[in-house]
Amino acid sequence: MTARDLPGLELARLGAWLQGNLPGAGSDLSAELIAGGKSNLTYEVTDGASTWIVRRPPLGHVLATAHDMRREFRVMSALQDTPVPVPRTYALCEDVDVLGAPFYLMERINGRPYRSAAELAELGPERTLVISQGLVDTLAALHRVEPEAVGLGDFGRPEGFLGRQVGRWKKQLDASSTRDLPVADELYARLAADVPVESATGIVHGDYRLDNVLVDDRDRLAAVVDWEMATLGDPLTDLALMLVYGRLGEMLDGETVTDAASAPGFLDEREIIERYADNSERDLSGFGFYLGLAAFKLAAILEGINYRHLHGQTVGPGFDALGQTIHPLLELGLDALKEQR
Repeated sequence: MTARDLPGLELARLGAWLQGNLPGAGSDLSAELIAGGKSNLTYEVTDGASTWIVRRPPLGHVLATAHDMRREFRVMSALQDTPVPVPRTYALCEDVDVLGAPFYLMERINGRPYRSAAELAELGPERTLVISQGLVDTLAALHRVEPEAVGLGDFGRPEGFLGRQVGRWKKQLDASSTRDLPVADELYARLAADVPVESATGIVHGDYRLDNVLVDDRDRLAAVVDWEMATLGDPLTDLALMLVYGRLGEMLDGETVTDAASAPGFLDEREIIERYADNSERDLSGFGFYLGLAAFKLAAILEGINYRHLHGQTVGPGFDALGQTIHPLLELGLDALKEQR
């Protein structure tokens, strides 16, 4: 821990706010930036007696609708008593005078966000299999939650979700673009021309993968985190994005993107789809569109991160190689549109 201020976290201001909004909290704080995040900033903060996790948006260039602290706070609060494990939430602050942006506090969970195949290899294939099975089962459990039953009936606009997703990520890509990307234009045109009928509405995490969950020392999923893009819509987009991360990890090194799905013992793509299908009543035919959309979405996100890196607005290591990741990702999306399941 460090007693000094961190980028985006002025401890004196945070301490004063905590004393007025969280009973029993002290104002003399220390904190550290939790490494690994390339979007919202995440800190571990303590007053010496209690420890919390603080989440706030990134510094500098922030796209409209992105990095919504109220959204993260609300969905995790709603899922507290469901089969989906989430951290307990404590307080939301939308007063930008405190830290310069909205933020919230949540429970610190003892768990590890496995990111690389090398990390999982240390556990061995049997434990890795258990973790990957839990990852799929938890996603299916999330998609079985009825939004209205947990107070999330108005959490999004599910009608026309897929078409809006295509348009949204095109706007996000354009807003953060630093160069010409003709393959992105081609992928967008093909997606926009062939939007399928959506599957039944559910809660969509929006960025579901192994390093956005915390795994405890018994290989159980202790918490799903990073809900900044959660909404109501077609949950098959979550499954597709998880698989695209796996494909991208096979193409690139684990230092650039997560390659956890390449670890010995991890369920392969066919096994993931079959396990999800066994726990879901959703139709997975025409899944190539979802994979293409996932690649397009991830390219837009990475281009936004690349923009912030080029303008000196990122915190932490590992950003310099992300810009080149977008090219194979877009090609992956075009190839995926040709697939039939």
